[in-house]
Amino acid sequence: MPRHPRNQGIPASCNAAAAHPWHYDRMPLQCLLVDDSDAFLEAARVLLQREGVTVVGVASNSAEALRQARALRPDVILVDVGLGDESGFDLARLLAKDGHGGGAQVILISARAETDYTELIAESPAAGFLAKSELSARGIGRILGHAS
Repeated sequence: MPRHPRNQGIPASCNAAAAHPWHYDRMPLQCLLVDDSDAFLEAARVLLQREGVTVVGVASNSAEALRQARALRPDVILVDVGLGDESGFDLARLLAKDGHGGGAQVILISARAETDYTELIAESPAAGFLAKSELSARGIGRILGHAS
């Protein structure tokens, strides 16, 4: 049996008690990005992959996001609050309903401040919210580490 370098391993789940929910030398967190801006999708994909998150897919609308969530079964889905004519809050509810999200945690994202959406975020099934300007593997980990 091959020996593993020290401190390597796979956490029991993304909710396992640990200083960080995942680490670059363990199984990467798998993420689906949902945003109607192609430029943001590309920038976020590059940033997150550089930080050790595996971006398994991108979607620009709710139908595509639901299809990819079922097919790819990511660990987390980052959903823009404003998806053109669609609502990220509605998509978060759909992803949580009857396992359409494949058990993934949903994190809402926006270029606007969290305070602009406080009540809607509280009413949503999302694990949390990240401003796009604060998007990072650490930010995702902070939210998932506190998600129940």
